[in-house]
Amino acid sequence: MSKSVLLSAHQPMPPVDYTHAKGAWVHTADGRRLLDASSGLVCVNIGHAHPHVIERMAQQAAVATYASSGTLRPVLQEELAVRLTSAVGREGDGVSLACSGTSAVELAISYARLIQRARGHADKHHILTASLGYHGNSGLTLGLSGHRRRRPEPADAMGLGPAFDPPYPGHHRNCRFDVCRDSCVESVRTAILERGPDTVAAVLIEPVNGTTGGAYTPPPDYLGALRRLCDEFEVLVVHDEVLTGLGRTGLPLGADYDPAGAADIVVLSKGLSAGYVPLSAVLVNESGVATLRSMDRPLPLMGTMSASPLQAAVGLAVLDVLQDIGALDPGKVRGVEVTAAVRALADLPAVVRTRGVGYFHAVELVSGAQRAALTLGREAGLLLYPFNGFNTDGSGEGVVIAPPLNVTAEEIGFLADASREALGRIPAR
Repeated sequence: MSKSVLLSAHQPMPPVDYTHAKGAWVHTADGRRLLDASSGLVCVNIGHAHPHVIERMAQQAAVATYASSGTLRPVLQEELAVRLTSAVGREGDGVSLACSGTSAVELAISYARLIQRARGHADKHHILTASLGYHGNSGLTLGLSGHRRRRPEPADAMGLGPAFDPPYPGHHRNCRFDVCRDSCVESVRTAILERGPDTVAAVLIEPVNGTTGGAYTPPPDYLGALRRLCDEFEVLVVHDEVLTGLGRTGLPLGADYDPAGAADIVVLSKGLSAGYVPLSAVLVNESGVATLRSMDRPLPLMGTMSASPLQAAVGLAVLDVLQDIGALDPGKVRGVEVTAAVRALADLPAVVRTRGVGYFHAVELVSGAQRAALTLGREAGLLLYPFNGFNTDGSGEGVVIAPPLNVTAEEIGFLADASREALGRIPAR
């Protein structure tokens, strides 16, 4: 094979030659099939080539693939916005559509600053983030993110950086508890006071940590405590649910585990696009919408691909499937069988610990075991996704287990057996 001219991310393993993908499976060129145990990059949430999505995509492509909502009436985009707010229990929110998690996070930041200024807080512009977290791959979002291996060089970070420690073991420095509690939100208070309450526009946080640290979950009532703290200082709360939103954590939103912690602004993407088209959304609560509409200045400009009719049609089809499988039921936590399968791996010699919720889990491994886990996983019939470098000293490695939300009981059984077979062959170091 000739040398590739494609500039792309480097992964520990070479890519797989494949013929097609269907449901939870990727079919390889040599006639095998691999369970997509990490849903691509934790985004193929309803499986590959779902017939309902493919049908709606083809129907819309025959009508119109592109139409700017500023020029042609955005009928499908309006329908998607209404359906989306209902899907996550935020009826009354305003919705902006975009084409990536990164662009949606940047839009959310712009909205937070505009809302603060419209409310008379002219100096509130700082966005505070945690020292472990990821919010996108632009210059702004990388500067704010606590992703140690992706952070820009200091000279390139535009003076930006994380402001507080998250409530996770080994990451909340000088924590006075053996296990973090909701009172660990005081690290955010310290950050607000250090920056000056009159200068802080919002706190941007993942309700459940993504692949940066591997599915860390906050202690009970932490998000509620953060909500109360931010209200005290008139600081907005922005939840980055790019990865966790729309059923990935077993509930419509990752933040639904702590209803008292509801955000002012929510960012969604992977669960909405499901890997079919670039699509994301920003949801702003009613108070924020009223403030934005009271301004005498325009809202941030839309991008060229900010939700075309084709994107909206796909988003609506994805919501149809999520609704049909029960992933948007706020009264039932899904994914308990996946959780049990992953937790059963904790006794293996190479496994340091497991963590996660719903359909999103991480298996932390002993040092030097990640490549073997990926290799043996493929041999056992699994595609796994690596994460690493999450410890404060730059160490730490593991694999993500996050199958599609419509994975069958039989497929979960295969996942449980294959992951145990693969990881069980790795010795402790």
